[in-house]
Amino acid sequence: MHGLYAGATWRKGDAVYLTFDDGPIPEVTPKILDILREKQVKATFFVVGDNVRKYPDLLDRIVAEGHRVGNHTYHHLPGLKTSLAEYLRDVSACDELLSKHIGRESRPLLRPPYGRIRHSQLRELRNAGYDIILWDVLTHDYNRRFSANKLLQIVQRFTRKGSIVVFHDSLKSGDRMLEALPKAIEWWKANGYELKTL
Repeated sequence: MHGLYAGATWRKGDAVYLTFDDGPIPEVTPKILDILREKQVKATFFVVGDNVRKYPDLLDRIVAEGHRVGNHTYHHLPGLKTSLAEYLRDVSACDELLSKHIGRESRPLLRPPYGRIRHSQLRELRNAGYDIILWDVLTHDYNRRFSANKLLQIVQRFTRKGSIVVFHDSLKSGDRMLEALPKAIEWWKANGYELKTL
């Protein structure tokens, strides 16, 4: 898979990078933030622009508590089913909204929804200065057949130095993810991993 998207980041350095996709939403995001604050951990949130529009106070809390924010498009667009022009417009619309809360970044982060992106989209976004962030540990927390314990087992089996780990800030993942998250953080810390933002 890594060779499929040359120039995208799948792993980084020696730390572990905890990331959350799809938020912010009032049912889940505050609970994630409470856990991160209690465990004294910073994470990276890849937010959907339309959710930011609806819940700007949640983005403000994410930023105020020292977490990093990345672009997950405005409408959670599937790159492989979306034209280059439409995809770039959607990314730009999300950026415009984010800039009101966090300012302009010289190297903004972008995670393609579903981890899929056309090569033309990837090339244009990298040329525009984006760091395209994928992952090497997908928890599958959106899968209702997976228990919180299964999510933890995935984290324990696949984490290594430099891992970028994906959880989801969504209703679909909510309870299982929120149960697994503090246990995963405790496991990372007990095993000597440093948790950082991207």
